Amino acid sequence: MTYHFNFAFVWRYADKLYWGLVLSLEIALISILIGMVIGLGLALAYTGGNRWVRTGIAAYVEFIRNVPLLLLVYLVFYGIPSAGGFAYDAKTSFIATLALYSGAYLVEVFRAGLDAIPKGLIDAGKAIGLTPWQRFVYVRMPTMFRIVLPSLSNVYVSLFKDTSLAYVIAVPELTYGANWIKTNTFRVIEVWIVVWPMYLVTCYALIYALRLLERRFSLVRR
Repeated sequence: MTYHFNFAFVWRYADKLYWGLVLSLEIALISILIGMVIGLGLALAYTGGNRWVRTGIAAYVEFIRNVPLLLLVYLVFYGIPSAGGFAYDAKTSFIATLALYSGAYLVEVFRAGLDAIPKGLIDAGKAIGLTPWQRFVYVRMPTMFRIVLPSLSNVYVSLFKDTSLAYVIAVPELTYGANWIKTNTFRVIEVWIVVWPMYLVTCYALIYALRLLERRFSLVRR
């Protein structure tokens, strides 16, 4: 049996793919920003907290990192509202899930960055009379972010790809749009031929932008 390619139906509903890609980028950006706040806050609490604080943070990190993201998506969207007696929309649910998920990974990234700050820089800040808050703002944070930039780039690109899981709770992102077209037109091969370059090009664009940022702020000039 010979298969005849026909992209006409895919182009007819191409707006679902374009707007789906925009929504995927929006979800990724919001989730990353919230995840960075969670990750940085917990990393600082871990490095400066007592044993119980460190144990609680470690438990959160290990739980999130050892549970499949798909299961977390279902748990936040179906489980928590059922147990708590309240509801939220699918987009909000997925952003919350991805933010918690990214936060667990970013805790380790930021903690490693904080531990890697040369002690001499902190001592130099003390020597010139900087207060603890000034050392935090002008010495620790800028140095830490420069150290962790390569790791952050990998996390960001991975999280953008993870937005494809939002289709399971009917968030109209790129993969959801592709599945809608596939279901309604039966052009399975054609729609995925169009979608995979969209993910590929977007990921490469993100990597390129992040690499430029990395070279701009790297501690070692190239």
